[in-house]
Amino acid sequence: MATGDIATQAETDRDLDVGEARTPTGRLSVARRVERSQRPSPFRPGELARLDEALTLSSRSTGLEFAVYLGDLGEQTREQAESVHGALGARAADGVLIAVSPAQRVVEIVTGEESQRRVPDRSCQLAVMSMVASFKENEYVDGLTSALRMLSDAAGDRRRD
Repeated sequence: MATGDIATQAETDRDLDVGEARTPTGRLSVARRVERSQRPSPFRPGELARLDEALTLSSRSTGLEFAVYLGDLGEQTREQAESVHGALGARAADGVLIAVSPAQRVVEIVTGEESQRRVPDRSCQLAVMSMVASFKENEYVDGLTSALRMLSDAAGDRRRD
């Protein structure tokens, strides 16, 4: 990340620090290292793009709000997953959340009032079984994208409703 300021006469007399440069016009250009304050993503950029595309296509084709949560679900995994689902706000009724806690080896699928009518429990169970098979091979993106495809297929195309 770089920033630039117009130098005053007093600044032109001082020695430049590492990462600083004075342009011919007198502008001071400063480069600084910015450290990430958040934890790094468990996914590579290409994997994130695949997951984002699967989420977008699932939501667009069905009219439902698909979401994925990956992280610790605490001791009460179902209640925590339902809380995350509730964070979808106004879209929670049409929401389908896939919550995965790898350290706990737990997968929860939460559906809203409207989405539950279109995504039966049996489809959710099959999607979980598919994810678990992929997760055993450390293929989280493959498991999630496959589950999203299965759930959106079960929900059907919104144009047919």
